[in-house]
Amino acid sequence: MSVVKSSLSVEQEKKLLSLFGHVRLHLLYKASVHSYMHSAFHNRCDGQGPTVLVAYNKAGFVFGGYISKNYAQTGQVINDDKAFLYSITDQREKPLRVSSTDGQYGFTDGKNGLNVGVLWFLNNNTSTVQIVAGNSYTFEGEEMHGNDLQLTECEVYRVEDCGGILKTPWRGIDWEGYSSTKKRLMDYIKNYKPEVKSVFQARVLLVGPVGAGKSSFFNSINSVFKGHVTGQANTGSAGTSLTTQFRTYSIKAGQGGKALPLVLCDTMGLEEGPSAGLDIDDVNSILKGHVQDRYQFNPSMSVQTDAVGFCKSPSLQDTIHCVVYVLDACKVTLLSAKMVDKLAAIRKGINKQGVPQLVLLTKVDEACPLVREDLTNIYLSHYIERMTREVSVCLGVSQSCVLPVKNYSREFELDVHTDILLLTAVVQMLRYSNSYFDDIDQAGDQKSEWLGL
Repeated sequence: MSVVKSSLSVEQEKKLLSLFGHVRLHLLYKASVHSYMHSAFHNRCDGQGPTVLVAYNKAGFVFGGYISKNYAQTGQVINDDKAFLYSITDQREKPLRVSSTDGQYGFTDGKNGLNVGVLWFLNNNTSTVQIVAGNSYTFEGEEMHGNDLQLTECEVYRVEDCGGILKTPWRGIDWEGYSSTKKRLMDYIKNYKPEVKSVFQARVLLVGPVGAGKSSFFNSINSVFKGHVTGQANTGSAGTSLTTQFRTYSIKAGQGGKALPLVLCDTMGLEEGPSAGLDIDDVNSILKGHVQDRYQFNPSMSVQTDAVGFCKSPSLQDTIHCVVYVLDACKVTLLSAKMVDKLAAIRKGINKQGVPQLVLLTKVDEACPLVREDLTNIYLSHYIERMTREVSVCLGVSQSCVLPVKNYSREFELDVHTDILLLTAVVQMLRYSNSYFDDIDQAGDQKSEWLGL
């Protein structure tokens, strides 16, 4: 399944967002992908809460309407004192904003598209905007849409309130002494030693949906220690997993430096289908150390014991010592029931193996405009704090196990605040790996039986 992308330019999005407070936009519907059929519109937009319709025409206008109430196809006139129409062009520095003439009327909640009593989008399943007689909103057509009512594209976004800035951070971190903070975290990682003598590197397994940022996380950590942005692991935004092999990545402390006491293990992304993406049985084989570097996955079947890259007698060094779920902060609220069930089944199997688990919440800068403006707002963001709570409930882990991070994706140079979040996550992974080793040590002679090897 391909990724549906917004047609808004960066400048257009900034102007649109300026009409609101601290919000983020989530694309629900795109006519060029889902069709101009009003049934497709309602299937994706009904019951979504506040939404903004974004229409494009050849005259270069971006225009539409915002409503704060649900689409529900009631056929009734809906009072909505927060509703408005808007228009954006390159020629205007600020957007045109038009409220209803009586300050109450919002829209007519019919079975077709957005009907604001003067403009009717997606009526008759076409890309032509219909002009409706009425004076609910007053404007000049030349200013609103350049008298061009033939659309080249139409999108609808859910408008999500980010909740503003909290008075006190919901998690502590030393941003002021950022240089010493980064050095302290890097030194901890470099000097870390697993608490079991037979193990030299903690092995951390990254698990998550396609496109969540597993491979990007490795590239980001590797970049921090190399001193510049790198891209060793394949990354991208394809609809299916770009990672088809099991990969184990060691990281060196600088050019020609020693390998860090950490191995990040990357897998195929999780997909909804029963025979798509990483299989639940595959995870169990990986946990027990049977799957070696560069093992080629077959999405249609589980790990094969006679395949190249299968280890029949793994050691404790081969097993997984900590599992990290990687989730896109922009898509947490959109996880399907099938994906949640798959994650729950995987978590149940991991619990049986006694392996500690954490969650990486990626793309926090895309999820929250306040964080995009200033990454040090991350622990002051009401929205990100709420996301960590929702993830905690969804996966059944403590909120302290949820670690928000920003991967390097489009940058050429390192940023110290990004580095601190990434390094903090790695430190937690090593600490949780120690919990696994503590259990091994306590198990003593029953170690092999407990691991089920």
